[in-house]
Amino acid sequence: MKLNNPNAELYIPDGTDEKTALSRTTDLCIAAHQDDIEIMAFAPAAKCYGKPDRWFTGVVVTDGAGSPRTGIYENYTDEEMKRVRIGEQKRAAAVGGYSAQFLLGYPSGAVKDPGDSGRAVSSELAAIIDQCAPEILYVHNFADKHDTHVAVALRAAEAVRSLPAERRPSKIYALEVWRGLDWLCDEDKTCFDTSAHPNLAAALLGVYDSQIAGGKRYDSAALGRRLANATFYASHDTDSFESCSYGIDITDFINGTGSPQDFICEYIHRFEKEVRERIGRLSE
Repeated sequence: MKLNNPNAELYIPDGTDEKTALSRTTDLCIAAHQDDIEIMAFAPAAKCYGKPDRWFTGVVVTDGAGSPRTGIYENYTDEEMKRVRIGEQKRAAAVGGYSAQFLLGYPSGAVKDPGDSGRAVSSELAAIIDQCAPEILYVHNFADKHDTHVAVALRAAEAVRSLPAERRPSKIYALEVWRGLDWLCDEDKTCFDTSAHPNLAAALLGVYDSQIAGGKRYDSAALGRRLANATFYASHDTDSFESCSYGIDITDFINGTGSPQDFICEYIHRFEKEVRERIGRLSE
């Protein structure tokens, strides 16, 4: 398929033809930056790993120019960092056995623009979703504290809503990166077991040397959060899994007409209500 930006790429790790690689996709993740997929969507990637009937495809929307850098990367220009991060994402896709990996190459400012630039992003994402026709779609969550992550979530929501009902994924989940979802009330959480393939989990995060050596230990942080999620999930039960990540089922929201603000604030208000009720019950 034709991509909007001249620097955009579609990488297919096993070298199969484009039509096959996209049509076999069962699980699709749309993320803002190189490494976001491996942080937030390891569960579906691991679920598909080595399975002939399940295939994971990733979409990275931005070009990765603005990442922090130190050490050997300290004097790299934005253009040099773009090339490094594209190479890292391709290696992750190869290690993870992804069906395909889109690198759309948008500047963050274009993604965050709700006007024409943002509409171009949404339109391209809609075309990708339509071509892949995944069963399940994974995106960022609206309570993430990174502006670009929230913008990508908004553009993805717009993309799905622009498609006919029969072309939309059956399930859509919003996942955690910048700001975990541990704060959600338990009944509002979707838990994704990330216990399988621990060596693969470490390897996928470990390819991002530019981020790790560049001053951000996303590898340790992501793996640690998954372990913490599993341990602190239920205070009075033994752990049912060793590692997990959290998500929100946003399928009904996407298929409706409500606003993202109202949708996510319902969860915040339920959390506030739970805290108030617990304190009230235990106070004089």
